[in-house]
Amino acid sequence: MAVENIFKELHISYRDLQLGVVSLEETLKPAQRKRIQESLQAIGFELIDDKNTRVIEKIKLVIINYTREPYQYLNKNLSEILCSNLHLEYSTLTALFSSVTGTSIEKYAIFQKIEYIKELLIYDELSLAQIAEKLNYSSTAYLSNQFKKNTGLTPTQFKNLNNPTSLRQTLDQV
Repeated sequence: MAVENIFKELHISYRDLQLGVVSLEETLKPAQRKRIQESLQAIGFELIDDKNTRVIEKIKLVIINYTREPYQYLNKNLSEILCSNLHLEYSTLTALFSSVTGTSIEKYAIFQKIEYIKELLIYDELSLAQIAEKLNYSSTAYLSNQFKKNTGLTPTQFKNLNNPTSLRQTLDQV
């Protein structure tokens, strides 16, 4: 919504806007680009215009969607999904992603899942078994083991913390 508001305030029309990715109707003029960049920086965002950075951001968006809605992708692994969405070989995607981010695509996907599990634990609306099912884990034990391996805490220990939200990272921090 913040990005959408910036485009509306600057009277710049666009075709589509999803999770901060904007499809423009026309090429930006240098002055417009500068105003958008300044407005985005004022709210802690940045204008991404480099091809490799755009590919990295698309990978991240696909992974976020994949981790939050795994049942949309039944019987497909992450590498297949990324290749079909980005139209690039998986080896190209992994090399680019790890060289820019310093982590592998697989580790990034696990980190995203862990952050989503934290969010669901904080909301306290689902049992651990329901969270495991929602995220397509083979078992609650596997979810718990992966959670502990990545956080140092069991899901129950995390849930019982005084301020578990302080241990959460925003999507852009993962």
